[in-house]
Amino acid sequence: MSQPSVKPIPEGMHTLTPHLVCAGAADAIEFYKKAFNAVEGYRLPGPDGKLMHGSVVIGDSMLMLVDENAAWGTLGPKSLKGSPVTIHLYVPDVDAAVAQAVAAGATVTMPVADMFWGDRYGVLQDPFGHNWSVATHQRDLSPQEIQEAMPKMDTMNKTCT
Repeated sequence: MSQPSVKPIPEGMHTLTPHLVCAGAADAIEFYKKAFNAVEGYRLPGPDGKLMHGSVVIGDSMLMLVDENAAWGTLGPKSLKGSPVTIHLYVPDVDAAVAQAVAAGATVTMPVADMFWGDRYGVLQDPFGHNWSVATHQRDLSPQEIQEAMPKMDTMNKTCT
């Protein structure tokens, strides 16, 4: 039973928080600082120097990190040869944010384009194998308007995920 004065969700956290496994979590923290203006929160190095826990804040959201460790059953996307997960990041200027992330070492996997659902949107892969979709919301659309716009998307470039 928790103490009455202890909040069940700690200050600064949201109900849902991504926790990434990285081969080189300390390097990932440095990358996220350069790529996404992350602010480092905390590092807990283990006895072998690998991070047992790390955290950064990007915008208003916390991102937790840990070094991969096969003995714990935690492997990053490079060890797993890919990831089925994409982390979505809303920013004020998607074009500038993607350019900044690329300059820091990310790879564009889908160029930024205007999407039928009202976002300007692109997809990156960070140097640790994690996928990031980055977007700036441009238009508020009803579900019906989105449904009607979907067939008109650029099918040649498949600019939709």
